[in-house]
Amino acid sequence: MSATHPIVTVTGSSGAGTSFVKRAVEKIFARENLNAAIIEGDSFHKYDRMAMREKVAESKANGTRVLTHFSEHANEFQKLEELFAQYRETGTGKRRYYIHSDEEAAELNARLGTNLKPGEFTPWEDIPEGTDVLFYEGLHGMVKRKDHGPEEGMHDVAQYVDLGIGVCPVVNIEWMQKIYRDTSERPYSVGQVRDVILERMEDYIEYIVPQFHRTHINFHRVPLVDTSDPFSTLKDEAALVPEPKNSLMVTHVRHQDIDLQAIADKIPGAWLQTPETLVYNSEHMVLAMDLLMSPIIHNLVEKKRAALAKG
Repeated sequence: MSATHPIVTVTGSSGAGTSFVKRAVEKIFARENLNAAIIEGDSFHKYDRMAMREKVAESKANGTRVLTHFSEHANEFQKLEELFAQYRETGTGKRRYYIHSDEEAAELNARLGTNLKPGEFTPWEDIPEGTDVLFYEGLHGMVKRKDHGPEEGMHDVAQYVDLGIGVCPVVNIEWMQKIYRDTSERPYSVGQVRDVILERMEDYIEYIVPQFHRTHINFHRVPLVDTSDPFSTLKDEAALVPEPKNSLMVTHVRHQDIDLQAIADKIPGAWLQTPETLVYNSEHMVLAMDLLMSPIIHNLVEKKRAALAKG
């Protein structure tokens, strides 16, 4: 792992809650006064919005597996690996942005002098020198895949990561969160979201799930209320996603810098189910994330400063 150019990733499926964990990590960066190079997973998709729709329609028309954003065939795994490798070596690398909204378009167009629209990518540009840490949030922060292209090889993004964080709630909660987001913030029905979930299932199992064996910390949310029908369309069940107080957080830790028992002692009602597994009410997730990740990030910073001091 890198002493001078550390890499932190938050990885999870669509609807898992990676954005929530991302904000918690960014607060730790701010407290440590770190300048982070932010990398959005969407920016390493292979196709823009219109091209992806065409490719998906083409895969359906051909009767092949439906192309999804989970798949290596819809992502630039090689470019992501190259970025991680270069950043670890030099502290810089190539990145771009995927434009999600009109607000993002206005901001990025003003900075870059472009005329791009939501659903498009900005040009590739160099990460400015002098950042303290690279921080990735998206679908493939711990991916490791065999390339079946003309020149076969292995894309191993995970090998460069100093702290990999997995967000993987029980799948019914994950689906509920995705349904809630896509029907409340985007113009989709429950049925349409369900169809997308089904289309992605094979790629979910093949590309997303294996990453959680490579992460250093996994946050796995488990319901304490009935979530047996995540696709319900009943009006009185519109807010089916369990409140934090109605779920447990099962947190599995594989990192030498963590004294899990000491952390359990600081979280109300927490206990160790196994020596590597901490369990607590999800109401305390923010506290737990801070207690778990702060010492790891702090140690990465200290190693960076020590390495720089040596010249």
